[in-house]
Amino acid sequence: MKLIGKSQPQTAAPQQDIDTESAPVPAQRGSWRTGARRPYGPESLVHVPVPQVGGRYPAAAAGHGPVDGGVDDPESATASFESELAARESAALEARHRASADAGDPNAASQLGALLLRRGDLDDAEPYLRKGAAAGLRAAANNLGVLLHQRGHRAEAGGWWRQAAVAGSAPAAHALGLHLRDHGDEEAAEYWLHFAAEQGHALGAYALGDLMEHRRDVRAERWFKVAADAGHREAAYRLARMREAAGDKESAETWYRTAAARSHARAALRLGVLVEERAKGDRALREEAARWYRQSAQNGEPRAACALGFLLRDCGDLPSAAEWWQEAAEAGDGNAANALGALHAGRGEDDAAERWYRAALEAGDHNGAFNLGLLCASAGRQAQAEQWYRRAAYAGHREACNALAVILLQRGDESGAEPWFSKAAEAGSVDGAFNLGILHANRGEHQQAQEWYARAAAEGHGEAALQLAVVKEQRGDLSAALERYRQAATGGSAEGAFRLASLLDRRGDVPEEAEHWYAVAADADHSRAQVRMGVRAAERGALEIAESWYRRAAASGSRSGAFNLGLLLARQEREAEAMLWYTRAADAGHGRAALRLALLALRRGEPVQAENWCKRATDYGPPEVAERAARLLDALRPELSA
Repeated sequence: MKLIGKSQPQTAAPQQDIDTESAPVPAQRGSWRTGARRPYGPESLVHVPVPQVGGRYPAAAAGHGPVDGGVDDPESATASFESELAARESAALEARHRASADAGDPNAASQLGALLLRRGDLDDAEPYLRKGAAAGLRAAANNLGVLLHQRGHRAEAGGWWRQAAVAGSAPAAHALGLHLRDHGDEEAAEYWLHFAAEQGHALGAYALGDLMEHRRDVRAERWFKVAADAGHREAAYRLARMREAAGDKESAETWYRTAAARSHARAALRLGVLVEERAKGDRALREEAARWYRQSAQNGEPRAACALGFLLRDCGDLPSAAEWWQEAAEAGDGNAANALGALHAGRGEDDAAERWYRAALEAGDHNGAFNLGLLCASAGRQAQAEQWYRRAAYAGHREACNALAVILLQRGDESGAEPWFSKAAEAGSVDGAFNLGILHANRGEHQQAQEWYARAAAEGHGEAALQLAVVKEQRGDLSAALERYRQAATGGSAEGAFRLASLLDRRGDVPEEAEHWYAVAADADHSRAQVRMGVRAAERGALEIAESWYRRAAASGSRSGAFNLGLLLARQEREAEAMLWYTRAADAGHGRAALRLALLALRRGEPVQAENWCKRATDYGPPEVAERAARLLDALRPELSA
């Protein structure tokens, strides 16, 4: 696994071409590794590999082998010989050019100047380039412009580029266009960049597309395509972004592939994202997405390492995911640092979690502050949690705004909480909108409450949809209530699922759907739904299933679950255990359980116990139970007074 370190995305600055023509027709040379709107200058000189040897004139090789007396690798020997031969040829070429140039040949002077410029020997190159430029050679004029620009003489460089461009040099027209653009003359810049692009100059086409996109000119796409077709990887990436923004993901993916195949890190990242979106469980596509993420990460894109971590986590390989997150986080990716923090927090390793959350915050990701707030809140450090929430909230973190408002409301500061709820809701927090609805409802401002509930429900908030449904049902609008209950249930509200099932049950037209939603609510530990599932199972004779549901409900504190479990056990002649569940239900205020215990006590000949349970049943109700308990108590009094 290749470490990412602190490297940046692989996009180079716009480059200037060294012209090598000796005749009026320019040679279109240059590298396609360019980036968007970077300063051009000394760092962007095209360095063509030229064998470097000591001194101005390469010495002829003596032909001796290595000091150790031999070469074991024939391929190394061949490479060494070829390199040595190339050095000799280059030295001979330089010597011929120099002799001709010193004898007054402007073409030779131009060629020698270009060779020296590539080598970085600016002092030696300048007089030869000036000699060629003075003779009207456009290649020399262009290269002299490059040299002068590297030395900071930009105005003079522009003059020589103009002379070469007027003479028909596409590289010079490209350089002049960039020069004019950077001086604010966009109209003239467009003219010269267009001139270069029309001659097939890829850098010129890219720069023209860049200028047009900046001006929101629809023609930008055409010129990016021209440059991309000529091998310009940044142009292919920019073209892909434009197609993706237009909703044409198929075309975008094609151009991302083109750029990624040329080792463009951001293109490989976006390609991985698009492929992963299409995967949907397809293992081959997931593996392809992982390959592109890995390529992007290894080319210095921390976001790709982070994305690869999430992909591996989703595939169940958490250890590998953590390794990629760590590489991305160490390279400054805040999202990866947050992921590592969450990983450690889930393991109960709060110190490590806090360290990574702080790293995320230092990387400029305010999720780090919000997560630090969550970490402190879970540890009971409310004051610190509030501080972190405030920091994230003031930075615009919408969920931090909501969390801060909740803290303020819990301590009774409603006036302080409301603005933060509003800020959260306006920023798109569905929880913020829901909480704002609750705030208005508690004040009796039902219209405003309904508006905020509707806003949250529109974003899929199940509990907000539940509140709307309850109002619809209370008003008798059962069709609207059903729709809202369905929205609440699908949004994850267990109460919404239970109420939907209950309403369907009362209507009696779709029993299968009612059973489905009871089951959904019951699986989400909704105790009344669990009791209802137990009742339905018992009606079908599935007593083991019924017992299981009753036990789950009773274990969560449901007195109806405990009572029904007692009834079921009693029918199976498990009286002792039934008594325990009756007692638990009665102690929780279940009138029928208390009445049943009174009857059982009377059967055992314990009138005092029966009297106590009768009194409790009378207090608990409901009315019919209280009436029966009162009659039983009247029947007991003669026996109690005897």
